[in-house]
Amino acid sequence: MTQLTLHKRVYRKKDGRMLYLYGRQPHTLPPLEEGELVVEPRSHARWHPLRQEWVVFAASRQGRTFLPPKEYDPLAPSKRGGFPTEIPFEDFEVAVFQNRWPALSPEAGEPPLGLPIPTRDARGDCEVVVFTPEDSGSLATLSPERRELLVQVWADRYQELYGREAIRFVMPFENRGEPVGVTLHHPHGQIYAYPWLPPVLQKELEAFQKGPVLQELLPHLGPYTVWEDEHTLACVPPFARYPYEVWVFPRAFRPGPWAFSPAETRSLAQALGQVVAKLDGLFQKPMPYVMALHAAPKGAEAVFHFHIEFYPALRTADKLKYLAGTEVAAGTFAMDALPEETALALREVPT
Repeated sequence: MTQLTLHKRVYRKKDGRMLYLYGRQPHTLPPLEEGELVVEPRSHARWHPLRQEWVVFAASRQGRTFLPPKEYDPLAPSKRGGFPTEIPFEDFEVAVFQNRWPALSPEAGEPPLGLPIPTRDARGDCEVVVFTPEDSGSLATLSPERRELLVQVWADRYQELYGREAIRFVMPFENRGEPVGVTLHHPHGQIYAYPWLPPVLQKELEAFQKGPVLQELLPHLGPYTVWEDEHTLACVPPFARYPYEVWVFPRAFRPGPWAFSPAETRSLAQALGQVVAKLDGLFQKPMPYVMALHAAPKGAEAVFHFHIEFYPALRTADKLKYLAGTEVAAGTFAMDALPEETALALREVPT
């Protein structure tokens, strides 16, 4: 089975930020008028001595765009004579650009002097991934071909960002729905490229260094399975911390989507569509969630098993899953729903 062709156009915006246009056909449209960049990215990191982790400070993000009306959608294609969006072209398939309001940036600058704790620069990168030129939709409603293209785009961004010497970990993710803090409704995700290994990934890496955790679980995940085929499994993990948490991962060991076969790329794309369709069908309304791709950190490709984690924000049709004191302050989650039962509920949702 051959991989579908991936075309990539590299375009430098007037303000210096990079824009990448991906598609099945070469992108040849002429650029339109562009807006001005009014924010100079500045951020730095400070060491938390008790939690032993870096905290990023990026005060310029306070002014970022918040739920604009459709006619001022910054992720839509630009129109001649109209509002100049982030994508100065009249059409595209999938677009990726450097965030106007980054927490991590190649131009982040130096931390302030004289603080009583260790500091460091936050020179990484933040990108926005626009799934479609349409202003509505989801991973469930995108065509199978568009979802497959998106998986290929992630694979390309991984390879390009990991090619930078300073980058230690790359994480594509999607925040969906106002309950999880979305500021733009246009279907999109983001990619953070970190100059350090974040603490959650450090713990996961340590677990994978001890053994093939996910592959050891595979024979026991029948009652927890939400969707599966010969290449990919989607399940509510038996250790779920959210009522309808779902993990998606390839059955065979793969460090990231850049190592997928064409069949595995198609399978993962189908799995994403099925999972989101089931989450949306569960309560008959769009499920707000955070979805994060966990691929191997740089240098851990031999042991780290790629997986995707969905954290849905609803625990019932009309109740949000709020983090309680034990979860926020102590890091110990308390669940009021059994993974076996929530997996069954999701598995039975027709798609």
